[in-house]
Amino acid sequence: MLKEAFMFEEQPQPEIDALIKSNPEFKQLYQRHKDLDKKVMDAELGVLPIDDTTLGQMKREKLAAKDRLIQLYDQQH
Repeated sequence: MLKEAFMFEEQPQPEIDALIKSNPEFKQLYQRHKDLDKKVMDAELGVLPIDDTTLGQMKREKLAAKDRLIQLYDQQH
């Protein structure tokens, strides 16, 4: 769970869990970010064969998801 919540490591986990349950956009983006994080890590470790262009696109999408998640979190607090 620590890896999943790294972008919110300073926020109380119950607040993050509440947002996941109450906000469908937050939930979808949180899951997408988590999935992309795993794929990017696997690609960088050489476990997932992927070309540099696709890896770059995944990193940009992951960053965009993170930015939106932080924005949604900040709107609630």
